[in-house]
Amino acid sequence: MEVKKENRGHASLRPARMAVLAAGMVLLVASIAAAISAGAADIQFSAVWRAVFHYEPAREADRIIMSLRLPRELGAAVVGATLAVSGAIMQGMTRNPLADPGLLGLNAGASLGLACLFAFFPHASFGAKMLFSFIGAAAGAGIVFGLGSLKKGGLTPLRLTLAGAAVSALLTSLGEGIALYFKLSQDLAFWSAGGVSGTTWPQLELVLPVTAAGLFLAVLMGKGLTVLSFGEETAKGLGQRTFAVKTVLLLIVLILAGTAVSLAGQVAFAGLMVPHLARSLVGADYRWILPCSAVFGAVLLVLADTAARTINAPYETPVGAVVSLVGVPFFLYLARRGGKLR
Repeated sequence: MEVKKENRGHASLRPARMAVLAAGMVLLVASIAAAISAGAADIQFSAVWRAVFHYEPAREADRIIMSLRLPRELGAAVVGATLAVSGAIMQGMTRNPLADPGLLGLNAGASLGLACLFAFFPHASFGAKMLFSFIGAAAGAGIVFGLGSLKKGGLTPLRLTLAGAAVSALLTSLGEGIALYFKLSQDLAFWSAGGVSGTTWPQLELVLPVTAAGLFLAVLMGKGLTVLSFGEETAKGLGQRTFAVKTVLLLIVLILAGTAVSLAGQVAFAGLMVPHLARSLVGADYRWILPCSAVFGAVLLVLADTAARTINAPYETPVGAVVSLVGVPFFLYLARRGGKLR
């Protein structure tokens, strides 16, 4: 009887959850359209529609939209979705409400990988940048999880956060040291500040299949992540192979976080905030949290990029700084409330 009641409860929530997801997708499309229209060149919505569906190279507005603004905003959406889903997976897997790729060494490790690439292979392709981002993110995550597991009692949320903060500081310092020694400070300034202004169609052609596969796998693992979020002992009692599930989830996080850093550099707090918003809207089931996080994470980064382009026009503000303006107070609020949004 209890199971039947629970199933009926989930069924009754499904229309509301679908409505939230649909509203998020509509908001995402509207945000991208508004972002493409905003900028130094004032472009009407009708021009955006015409450029996307009836492109004419002879029209200047069409060239601006298709060559500069559309790939940039698609890049912002991809970065937002990947960071938000990465954060949701980290929070569910570690049962740490303050977990986020930037706070657990993944972003700093990926940035260190890029610093090494720029130092020793300055003319490497974008594919090589993605590879080194993955390697750096994997190294950062491995060190954090290793340090957090050294003491008796295993990997607790507090140990994971402390280890992540320490390792992130170390890897960031190493990256900055390499940049100073090899005189790469200006080359790495973009990656440190975070931004999608240099996104091109060839980059998106390489990134989109990887991120689509990562997001698809994440959604497939939603049920397993929900069980794991109840606690490892509970998950084992329900018959879950926790080690295998954690391994797959960590690989997904590495793919998503590494791709995001290779495309936009370090953008902190997006992976922290969005999963809490999704959880407050659709409940604790990660089969819904993950797709909602992807959609609302994309919306957040598109809006942040639009603000970065317009608040100090004609100059650009780093996207990472714009997100941090909201993310730092949000982090402090969560920390004060013990990781609970409400």
